[in-house]
Amino acid sequence: MAELPGSARIVVIGGGAVGCSIAYHLAKLGQRDVVVLEKAALTNGSTWHAAGLVGQLRSKRNLTRLMQYSAQLYGKLEAETGQAVEWKPVGSLRLASSQERWSELKRMATTARSFDFELHTLSPKEAQEKFPLISLDGVVGAVFVPDDGSVDPSSLTHAYAKGARAGGVKFVEGVLVKGFDTKDRRITKVRTDKGDIACEIVVNAAGIWARDVAAMAGVRVPAGAVEHQYLITEKRNDMPKGLPTLRDPDNIFYLKPEPGALAIGGWEQGTPTFGSKGVPFEFGRELFPPNQDRLEAFLLPAAERLPILNEIGIRTVINGPIPISPDGEPIMGLAPERDNFYVACGFTSGIAASGGAGKAMAEWIVAGEPSMDLWAFDVRRFGAHHMSAKYLAERSVDSYWRYYQIHYPIEELESARGGRRSPLYSVLKDRRAVYGSRFGWERPNWFAPEGVEPVDRPSFESRPNWFAHVAGECRAARERAVLIDQSSFSKFEFTGPGTFAALQRIAANDLDKPAGSLVYTQLCNARGGIEADLTFVRLDENRFYMVTGSAFGVRDMHWIRSHLPTDGSVNVADVTSARATINLAGPRSRDILAAVADGDVSNAAFPYMTAREIRVGFAPVLAMRVTYVGELGWELHMPVEYAQHVYELLSEAGKAHGLTDAGYRAIDSLRLEKRYLYWGADITPDYTPYEAGLGFAVALGKKADFIGRAALEKARAEGPKRKLVVLTVDAPVQLYGGESIVLGGKVVGVTSSAGWGHTVGKAIAFGYVPAAHAAATDFEIEAFTKRWPAKRIDGCAVDPKRTKILA
Repeated sequence: MAELPGSARIVVIGGGAVGCSIAYHLAKLGQRDVVVLEKAALTNGSTWHAAGLVGQLRSKRNLTRLMQYSAQLYGKLEAETGQAVEWKPVGSLRLASSQERWSELKRMATTARSFDFELHTLSPKEAQEKFPLISLDGVVGAVFVPDDGSVDPSSLTHAYAKGARAGGVKFVEGVLVKGFDTKDRRITKVRTDKGDIACEIVVNAAGIWARDVAAMAGVRVPAGAVEHQYLITEKRNDMPKGLPTLRDPDNIFYLKPEPGALAIGGWEQGTPTFGSKGVPFEFGRELFPPNQDRLEAFLLPAAERLPILNEIGIRTVINGPIPISPDGEPIMGLAPERDNFYVACGFTSGIAASGGAGKAMAEWIVAGEPSMDLWAFDVRRFGAHHMSAKYLAERSVDSYWRYYQIHYPIEELESARGGRRSPLYSVLKDRRAVYGSRFGWERPNWFAPEGVEPVDRPSFESRPNWFAHVAGECRAARERAVLIDQSSFSKFEFTGPGTFAALQRIAANDLDKPAGSLVYTQLCNARGGIEADLTFVRLDENRFYMVTGSAFGVRDMHWIRSHLPTDGSVNVADVTSARATINLAGPRSRDILAAVADGDVSNAAFPYMTAREIRVGFAPVLAMRVTYVGELGWELHMPVEYAQHVYELLSEAGKAHGLTDAGYRAIDSLRLEKRYLYWGADITPDYTPYEAGLGFAVALGKKADFIGRAALEKARAEGPKRKLVVLTVDAPVQLYGGESIVLGGKVVGVTSSAGWGHTVGKAIAFGYVPAAHAAATDFEIEAFTKRWPAKRIDGCAVDPKRTKILA
């Protein structure tokens, strides 16, 4: 082992699979001045006792690409480094023991086809041919991925380390990080029990200790740890050879074949958390005592599926801590609190992900941004609400158990709920609102009429229980008027003498508009990719109000802050919790607002995409004439203490006009009919505004330079290589996004978002296809392994001339 150096450009904290993979990939990118610090010995956290299963398919293309890269790397790492990794690409078999699970697997198969990923659907008999030990009681079907497998976690980690050392990386074991020195927003030095290391970049890959290491740097990371058990059976000489890995999620267990034996683990309910108040740094290569009750929770169902288990003894039980995040996904990226502190933690499936995650993190560190959209893993998807010990404990235990539960395309979690409530929460609850959760906020998804159970009953291929009631809310929005509580919007105010110039450089659209103007814009990166999609209101020459999605505030503001001047000429205030927002929308909305507002709200006095300070009753209101549902309407932003007052006035005035409440499920249907795009699904850093059909929001003619301008000029000149298309299906099919788009029998794209258009009575889907195919009209969409004729339409499905919006 190398001695502790006095300085290094990059310091990686943590010598597990992920930390060593990051070091390996940094070396591959030519980074030689890298040091990995490990408090004990390599693999000593969670890596050494991991089961080592490697599954590749995920719900998003980019996440699947990371996993595919991992599997490909494991197949060649031994030849490159000389270190055996025991990669066994035996394939993986996943069973469906219920009809709903079979629908989930059929959806998985469709997603796989859209990614050009090899996955086969099997009959129960074909599944048994792959794994002769299983009983077929209750089995409905199965899927098989031939390239999945397993790897030895410790051997893999040492192979990463060996490859990294060959590239010049130093590893120092037996050194404990004690703290950090900082200057402004940067870490300048890592303090350890063996001395200090000056550095330019720090990477926190500390596994179950990641939250504690981050806290020392002034960074909040909601990464916890829970206990996870699996067992290894005694050996039998007649154990079949060449078995694939097996997952039976309805019976909450997984299986990895061992030589002459079986390793079996599960995802049971109620696993204990570990280190909720901090994981002791002295905890080393240790395990917990086996827990018989938790073992039986998955072993008894496993024995029903695998009768051979009733004949074999247990050789050993492994019960150790594993990392976990509130949503069960890894936490990666540049921490918003620091300019040079990266995190790579929360990996519940760290062995399977380590190859791709290490590559992605290395690229992110070297280039300053990821090479692909990784929003599902991004540390900025979390905010202050997620950092409490109570939230992390409740949600991490729930995420662990839900690992093998059925995941409906539209579903709401029940754990760690109720923390953030708008001023209208109780009022709307009394009106039978069925709430969902977004970034900790309780938000009304739909309203249950009297006599209807106010709970979600999600589904895959059939209509969910809210379908007809959301249809009524959509009809009200199109024909009369609705009120929607959108107080969860992330809202910020910018002031200071440098505000206009700074935001003009960040926004792709032109903010040089008169006071009172709304500007819809994308914020693009240097490649022209869309980093954010939001609205600015110009309140004064150097005073702007910004509105973005509930879950995007941390991410969007981190992007903006990283490009603001550091001379103090721009001040930013987060006013999300200070301002409530009520959306009044529909053809009768002007009549309703006019009845309660001071001032003229006619089209001439208050045109589309403008904002005015008005009074509604006693309340000072910033009224913004803008829409995400495609109707005449206003977003009414006000101090939170006035929200109930304004709601009551609007409700009373709206009685004569058929005003009703609506929720976010109606919004999603209405916005699909209007071709309104959603960041994170339809638009991401992987797409340019021209590919998405948002070129109208790019102001190449504005005088000021802006981020991404050169790339966007080139993109417009060359024309997009792919285009977003709008497809409709005139059949009662459930679409959600992630379906294959087929043309001439070949998969040409994947739907980015989809749903039912209640106004047009058709399913609507968005998706990108090669530009050469974008003018075709007759496509097919494959959903749950069945193909449906789909028509491409120009523009949007409802009011393409925007007559209603501009009324």
